[in-house]
Amino acid sequence: MRLSITGLVSFHLLVCLAANGQDRGFNGLYMNLGSLPRLSDAASRSISAENFTGEKGKAGMATEGFGAHAARDLGQGWKVSPAVHIEPTSTFTLADIEGPGAIQSIWITGGLSRETILRIYWDNQEQPSVEVPITDFFACGWGPYVQINSIPVSVNPKSGFNCFWVMPFKKHCRMTLENRKKERIGCYFQINYTLTRVPDDVAYFHAQFRRVNPLPYKEVYTIVDGIQGEGQYVGTYMARQVNNNGWWGEGEIKFYLDGDKEFPTIAGTGTEDYFGGSYNFDVDGQYTAYSGPYLGMPQVIRPDGTYKANQRFGLYRWHVMDPIRFKKDLKVTIQALGWRSEGRYLPLQDDIATVAYWYQTLPTAPFPPLGDKDFLEIQ
Repeated sequence: MRLSITGLVSFHLLVCLAANGQDRGFNGLYMNLGSLPRLSDAASRSISAENFTGEKGKAGMATEGFGAHAARDLGQGWKVSPAVHIEPTSTFTLADIEGPGAIQSIWITGGLSRETILRIYWDNQEQPSVEVPITDFFACGWGPYVQINSIPVSVNPKSGFNCFWVMPFKKHCRMTLENRKKERIGCYFQINYTLTRVPDDVAYFHAQFRRVNPLPYKEVYTIVDGIQGEGQYVGTYMARQVNNNGWWGEGEIKFYLDGDKEFPTIAGTGTEDYFGGSYNFDVDGQYTAYSGPYLGMPQVIRPDGTYKANQRFGLYRWHVMDPIRFKKDLKVTIQALGWRSEGRYLPLQDDIATVAYWYQTLPTAPFPPLGDKDFLEIQ
């Protein structure tokens, strides 16, 4: 049976059904607590500065590297290469993997900011399927760090970025990190993956960044557009600076599916509603931060009365239990609305940056230009 049956069951039930089947390779692709006892033909591998290729039996062999001075009295095998330096205005290849297989988790830290761009290329495409400033990818767009306790993305003290989106590929995976700074940065990373059979009807992970600053008056913000193929939308991160006084979250999110034109198939009821809150996130007159398995507003940056003049928010919504499925194309927008006099809506002109996360069939359509260093800069 084709996996379209998953439209009728939850993600976790799908995993359990797969794990209880006879396909030992598929069991190696998707895991949950219920499937952990199942044996699998999959092979576990890991790429880090201690094993750049992920090759079996080749980790921890460095004699030179980031930690060589500290290990000078101990020698090979004693944390000689725990990290890398990425030179100014250069791109470093984090992973280059021959498939089939799947990325299962990513941990990364170091001198990371919105000037550090994560890209992932599937099956030798020239077009990246993921192109996002790395802090925004991990739902920390405003930087430098905010703790996040969700299932697909976890960010922990002091700046440990963790990703658990499963990322299958049939032929090849290439993952890069561009350093746009004029200084070199240190980077620690671990990319855990499996080499296993990938079923024909498994789609590819995608993530796209956009920013508009400020949003023009009466314009609707586009989270993502131009998606072509079959797949499912699985998440939204939004970093938003509010440029007016008063409440800012009346705007509706809309999903235009499979040829929808003027009107969408799915429309929300308000921004805070989409991110799982209500009534302005207001508890006793204060915005209240929260971070849960699938949705949260972990970051609330308040004005300090001098140079930090704006209110800023970071919010995420993961559609793990309720993916938005499309057969041909997808567009996602969100309105920016507050209140003005006489009980009327006020179209807002805010600084809005988002990351859209989805799975789809290849090929990947070209993304809009990411913007240069100055365009992405936060002040």
